[in-house]
Amino acid sequence: MSADDGAAAGSPDTDAAPAEKKSRAGRNLPAALAVGCSLGGALIVILIFAPKVMVGVIAVAIAIASWEVTKRLRQAGIEVAIVPVLVGGQAMVWSAWPWHVTGLLVSFVATVLVCMIWKLLAQGLNAAPVNYLRDLAITVLVLAWLPLLISFGVLMVNQDQGADRVFTLIIVVVCSDVGGYVAGVLFGRHPMAPAISPKKSWEGMVGSLLFGTVGAILCVTFLLDTHPWIGAVLGPVLVVCATLGDLVESQVKRDMGIKDMGSLLPGHGGIMDRLDSLLPSAFVVWAILTAALS
Repeated sequence: MSADDGAAAGSPDTDAAPAEKKSRAGRNLPAALAVGCSLGGALIVILIFAPKVMVGVIAVAIAIASWEVTKRLRQAGIEVAIVPVLVGGQAMVWSAWPWHVTGLLVSFVATVLVCMIWKLLAQGLNAAPVNYLRDLAITVLVLAWLPLLISFGVLMVNQDQGADRVFTLIIVVVCSDVGGYVAGVLFGRHPMAPAISPKKSWEGMVGSLLFGTVGAILCVTFLLDTHPWIGAVLGPVLVVCATLGDLVESQVKRDMGIKDMGSLLPGHGGIMDRLDSLLPSAFVVWAILTAALS
């Protein structure tokens, strides 16, 4: 997530309506809180009463996010193979449900092969290559960045205490986001990466580490009913990973000269702008909890 990610000076899309009430993070805070609470409440209800429905939620979210990213890349002149990305992304999510890691790996590799052939045929067998390598490489990056990483959330749903594992992922990332925002607003003086995310500070990072680690210890102890030390390891690793995930997306957006990947969620941007931290974090939580609880 990227609540404290402001727009770079002079970049497109930075002009906002004068009537909007903006936080120091550069967002419409009331709208962001309303949307965030609504999404969070819906996820809580699903995880408590119908955790398997999360697979469908993940599939829809990653389809929208993939569309947002490929659309932005195409606007920047990069011809991502959008049909294989969308279809292959769904194949990864749904294959991970019944066939677990094997299904995910097979569907990912198969989609990469399809993308190689798709781009070859799209340019024509008798035509000289035009940015074939660049476009194919970025297509594969999108596949690995979005559907591959989010599919580890599907793998968690299918594990023992699957809903609680997903709860742990969401709660710790939210704690990290809240801790970073509060500490950044109150104490932020030293920018972390001013050229990428001007509102992020080292003081905010300390707040993220504190809130995220406490959240991880509490989740591991009371939700997963296991050793607190697992949370003490998971918390800092997850906070660092979530922060880097946010910075990676911010760097991509800066490279393309945009503020948000989409505009579906008022006060937040697009679906991808809400998934940036969760994507790599899903893999980290799956890996650590699978190793620690197996």
